[in-house]
Amino acid sequence: MPAQKRHAQGEDGDPVSLWERLDRPAPTPRTALTARRIAETAVGIADAEGLDAVTMRRLATELSAAPMAAYRYVSGKDELLELMVDFVYGELELPEEAMDWREAMRTLALRIRAVLLKHAWVTRATWCAPTPNQLALPERALTALSALDLDADTAMAVFSTVTAYVHGAVDSEIGLTQMLRGRGWSSREEARSGLASHMTWLMNTGRYPRYEHYLGDATRKDDLQWQFETGLDCVLDGIAARLGA
Repeated sequence: MPAQKRHAQGEDGDPVSLWERLDRPAPTPRTALTARRIAETAVGIADAEGLDAVTMRRLATELSAAPMAAYRYVSGKDELLELMVDFVYGELELPEEAMDWREAMRTLALRIRAVLLKHAWVTRATWCAPTPNQLALPERALTALSALDLDADTAMAVFSTVTAYVHGAVDSEIGLTQMLRGRGWSSREEARSGLASHMTWLMNTGRYPRYEHYLGDATRKDDLQWQFETGLDCVLDGIAARLGA
């Protein structure tokens, strides 16, 4: 990868952030290249082939641009990832202002899950600095929670608890999907068939009677949406009970 381009510094000598640069009046364009087009193209690569496939060189090829063209907007892959994550979260419609705190948090959780499942690579973007569209999520959640007159720490803990549940559940779903693909199984039913002898031996040890009961009686093993929403409601019930809300 080419050396990262050095961008302008602020009055204090620190580098100016990507978002501060993009917020400035746009210079007269020399090409049709824009930050949005860069982000959209990079997201398309990541969706189709995974995050590792996104490189500055590959991006230039997809954009039919000069290898250094994208460096007018981003200094390297870290800032490119910020653009990508911001683009993805920009797809998320925030809960309506009229919703109460619980409805708003539930709606936000469902919409975050949908976006993360659509762009599975985003869960790997743990080193990305916060972006404007990302910060719109806690802003909306904290606005909804303000009706409960919570202190700042508790309000953020509520938001973080709900989003931690979302990310944990989504990571599990994505991990399962990757495991199925890795073993050549196209469905959870195929996975159960493939693991039948393995599970039969484990259940026959007699060590897992409650899990064996689950395997025999559960009717929603493959209903991931129901599982997610049931767990989410348990989280929200706990929050409501704790806060007396």
